[in-house]
Amino acid sequence: MNELAVNVTGLRKRYGEVTAVDGLDLGIRRGEVFGLLGPNGAGKSTTVEILQGHRTRDSGSVSVLGSDPATGNRRWRSRIGIVWQDESAPAELTVRETVTHFARYYPAPRDPGEVIELVGLTPKADSRVKALSGGQRRRLDVALGVIGGPELLLLDEPTTGFDPAARRQFWELIRRLAEEGTTIVLTTHYLQEAEELADRIAVIARGRVVAEGSPDSLRERYGSGSTVTWREPDGTHRSERTPTPTRTVFELGRRHRGEVPGLLIDRPSLEDVYLRLTGQRADASEAPRAHESEVPR
Repeated sequence: MNELAVNVTGLRKRYGEVTAVDGLDLGIRRGEVFGLLGPNGAGKSTTVEILQGHRTRDSGSVSVLGSDPATGNRRWRSRIGIVWQDESAPAELTVRETVTHFARYYPAPRDPGEVIELVGLTPKADSRVKALSGGQRRRLDVALGVIGGPELLLLDEPTTGFDPAARRQFWELIRRLAEEGTTIVLTTHYLQEAEELADRIAVIARGRVVAEGSPDSLRERYGSGSTVTWREPDGTHRSERTPTPTRTVFELGRRHRGEVPGLLIDRPSLEDVYLRLTGQRADASEAPRAHESEVPR
């Protein structure tokens, strides 16, 4: 878990006068689920395309599974699975035909039937792709991403357009893949998705990583405090914003000599932290300009 599957230092990429990635540093451990969060135009899609080897960089050092993506050969590419934001499966083939066809592109593919079962499409194995629902097609996209038995799986906005039930089913699939030891890099605009799936998260703004760590550590470091609410003996409701909610609750317990009536603790959410770090809140001026990484360089 301490070996880095992805190691990026000082990555830069410009498109004409626009700087998409501006000195980005990133470290992703083998076997973890890593979330990339950031507003549109922050540079996360460009970063993922560079990791895939589908886009060149202007400068910086990039290592993915021990190789530079810019010079990665066919064998290196076979170790990486990609699930694009857009569907890639031909509409007229069946699920089984599609997965079997894509398996031929890899030197040591997984069994197509096993992969179809893994993504929960066995009942639809002989259905044509065009007859599948949106959620089922997305499961097929994942099947095509993992059929080669990748060590690293890159997911670009994998649940866009999903209803809540389909999204939660997809989360279970990603957890199963992670349990098998696949390193997963996930870009998403759904903060709950990142919180549910990611071991660690990097927040990208203006082409740089401005914060990095587990969801809990990000809330602790960059949250603006918790709100403790309770009811006094005379029935009035009180609340207090504090960076030390446990201490506040302890003091309330002593004062009330036991249970505190109407006690509620509202801790900062990942959404609060994200909006602050990306400059979309009034207190954004306090956001860090350089990231604090939990990965040793």
